[in-house]
Amino acid sequence: MQKLVLLCLIFFSFFAGALGQTQVNSLLCENRINPTCVDISQPLLSWQLSGNRRNIRQSAYELRVSTSSKLLNQGKELTWNSGKVTADQSVHVVYGGSPLSSGKKYFWQVRIWDDKGQASGWSPVAEWQMGLLQPGDWKASWIEPGFIQDSISRPSPLFRKTFQAGKKIQSATAYITARGMYEARINGQRVGDALLTPGWTSYRKRLQYQQYDVTNLLRQGANAIGVTLGVGWYSGYLVWENSKNHFGSRTGLLFQLNIQYTDGTEEVITSDNSWRSSTGSILNSEIYHGETIDARKEKEGWSDPGYDDHAWSGVQLSSDNNKSILIATINEPVRKHEQFKPVRIFTTPAGEKVMDFGQNLVGWVQVQIKGRAGDSIVLQHAEVLDNKGNFYTENLRRAQQKNTYIFKGNGTELFEPHFTFQGFRYVKITGFNGELNPDNFTAFALYSDMPATGDFSCSNQLINQLQHNIQWGQRGNFLDVPTDCPQRDERLGWTGDAQAFFRTAAYNRQVNNFFAKWLKDVAADQRSDGSVPFLVPNVLGDQSMGSAGWSDVATIVPWNMYLAYADKRLLEQQYPSMKAWVEYMHKQSPQDLWNTGFHFGDWLFYHPDDDLDGRAAITDKYLIAQCFYAHSTQLLINAAQVLGKTADIAEYTPLLQRIKAAFLKEYVTPNGRLVSSSQTAYVLALNFDMLPESLREQAALRLVENIKSYNNHLTTGFLGTPYLCHVLSRFGHLDMAYTLLLQDTYPSWLYPVKMGATTIWERWDGEKPDHTFENAGMNSFNHYAYGAIGDWMYRVTAGIDTKEDAPGYRQIIIRPRPGGSLTQATGTLQTYYGQIKSSWQLQNGQFVLDVEIPANTTATVYMPVKSGNAIMESGKAVSEQKDIRLVSSDKEQSLEIGSGKYHFTAAQ
Repeated sequence: MQKLVLLCLIFFSFFAGALGQTQVNSLLCENRINPTCVDISQPLLSWQLSGNRRNIRQSAYELRVSTSSKLLNQGKELTWNSGKVTADQSVHVVYGGSPLSSGKKYFWQVRIWDDKGQASGWSPVAEWQMGLLQPGDWKASWIEPGFIQDSISRPSPLFRKTFQAGKKIQSATAYITARGMYEARINGQRVGDALLTPGWTSYRKRLQYQQYDVTNLLRQGANAIGVTLGVGWYSGYLVWENSKNHFGSRTGLLFQLNIQYTDGTEEVITSDNSWRSSTGSILNSEIYHGETIDARKEKEGWSDPGYDDHAWSGVQLSSDNNKSILIATINEPVRKHEQFKPVRIFTTPAGEKVMDFGQNLVGWVQVQIKGRAGDSIVLQHAEVLDNKGNFYTENLRRAQQKNTYIFKGNGTELFEPHFTFQGFRYVKITGFNGELNPDNFTAFALYSDMPATGDFSCSNQLINQLQHNIQWGQRGNFLDVPTDCPQRDERLGWTGDAQAFFRTAAYNRQVNNFFAKWLKDVAADQRSDGSVPFLVPNVLGDQSMGSAGWSDVATIVPWNMYLAYADKRLLEQQYPSMKAWVEYMHKQSPQDLWNTGFHFGDWLFYHPDDDLDGRAAITDKYLIAQCFYAHSTQLLINAAQVLGKTADIAEYTPLLQRIKAAFLKEYVTPNGRLVSSSQTAYVLALNFDMLPESLREQAALRLVENIKSYNNHLTTGFLGTPYLCHVLSRFGHLDMAYTLLLQDTYPSWLYPVKMGATTIWERWDGEKPDHTFENAGMNSFNHYAYGAIGDWMYRVTAGIDTKEDAPGYRQIIIRPRPGGSLTQATGTLQTYYGQIKSSWQLQNGQFVLDVEIPANTTATVYMPVKSGNAIMESGKAVSEQKDIRLVSSDKEQSLEIGSGKYHFTAAQ
């Protein structure tokens, strides 16, 4: 019978597709596939449509939800049945059923009616599981080791608990968090594949827990739980000057296991004073300095039921048993990704044994090798070799980036770290006298498991390598928080870097949940007067706040997230933080001029004399501050318009006018010249519309003249660079934008590429042409900020964008603008609606454009030709095609289209 049903389903699915029936797939709850640990009372549900015809649109939908997949398919005992809802919304639909319960699993599916009124079949069943919704749902207690901890070396503590499951188990869910980092095991098997859990948040205000389905790890009868802790970000070394214990000095564990038996009864196993504690093979583990593992001290079988733990210590209940700050994990965890083998093993001129993995990456090296008991192998990590070919670590500052493995001596042994990570391309091996075989070493890339969404390629291979470097800079630095760099004694969530790179980040990867989590920490660490820290989580204190272009992350990222994902709920959540930041600037600005306080300025701009730390910036820092003051105020007005906050619109619109008037009075001469004549000054003034329209064209010309005076090179830093090419192309200087993009001598985006870079550098000349280095005190070779050029490549070269009044790519703009020496470019982007593609080439005097538009969206395609009569689609004139609407202008032709694939050609 089951086989017959399956055959019928296959038969129906085949013929539904053949007949052109719209399909529903790719179901998401809270932007994730079948998530666990949902603690939102009304989750957001999304789905995609697909079919084999053009112009597919949704006219209505029906959602149903149940606690049983079987009953769901029968349409019985539903938690929610929306009924038929006449609406085209297929993204971020709010759950509207009965109240959801802690720990419960819910199953759901959707069907739609298309633009022809034809109903789809029900989608495949998706699911989500709720987290613990109230502090009272936690029955566990915080526990700490019962032995006296070594406060210097700080070996990782082990916790252990055995229990009996006397009945047949139906399901089991574990809820785990730690003060520090944890790695859990049940009956000797690792729980989940997430790394560096529970992740990094502003721990005193927000502490994440993770939720795991561990049904398959348990057994009827004896069971054992084992958990290892590391100091991590909680109490490990952070920032500079060997500073540690920023959030607390004692690691701790909170563990709860909810078991449901087949007879309907439940049991809860919790962390309490019945647990045991000891130490094991991890002698110390620090994020900056690495990890030391002594395999001789490993307690074999310590997380199995039969292990003898009578010599272990007990545990003590923590004096702080607060659970009110516990939050579910909404973002993707850190996981292992790409693997690399050494591309070469060599001896340096200094006699060092070094491995080259060919890619600057973030993660660690797994070693599988034999050694004598008590011998060790030491791995030190670096990004570059010096100009003599020797291992170079000066730019790491105090960070040791060293992993040490001490052999047990019982055959081939496998080592890898647990609670640290390194940024590296090269690894120096010491302490091991045997032959180094590349088969024994594997580098793993670690980063938050955000789905890849965007890609870009073109006819210029140096630009393609630049795109590679941009993506790898993001992978290495999006490790639970958006860090500035992943290798030296820093690795912090600098706000300026994050806001500068956000739009590029949102193209490369689905960063909705990643940034939603981090923005909540931005708001949590925001001072009561509205000032925003330089970095988040804030480990610098309440005085390290309020710098223009850094603190503006509070407005820039939420608004741009709304444009990328159309998540109105997130914009609403962040609105108080946005408003508080604008109010802070307002209070710092007598006569509406912000000319007070500390500002980083156009950090690490190019200047021939600047080999220190960027503090000799030639762009007036208060001019920059005024520009960002206006920009944030504009974004607040934008958000208020979306959210219907009419009183705020009425208040801040005249304020914005006064801010711009104060800028003109203070920084602009009567004939339109800025008091700072730098590229960044003109870029910011033009990008943020600080100048009246009558002065903008001449300002753009002055920008171009400035670029020419530097022999067609940029001079911008962290704040000017993201907008530079956008301003040039917006004001009619596309040719100069391409000249800068394709420039390959210092300072330029392609100079590091030609120097062999595989990631984005912190400085334009981190490595000089003679292979000497910039100031070692600040010279990261994996620092994503200057990768913000990616946004221009995607939105201008490939031409993929979204309309601000229809965000989230509901109404798509396809407007490629060829230039320079490029003859071809392709961009693809996975959105919540499906894939967008824009691929153009110049071929035999023709402009050829292939476009893909996902179902339930529309697009405006701009063709860079003067006459609409010249445009063909799949060999037919567009004027003859009913599903394409042509709109002509003097400079370009636009085509209004629906979903589907299109092949446009036009004579140039």
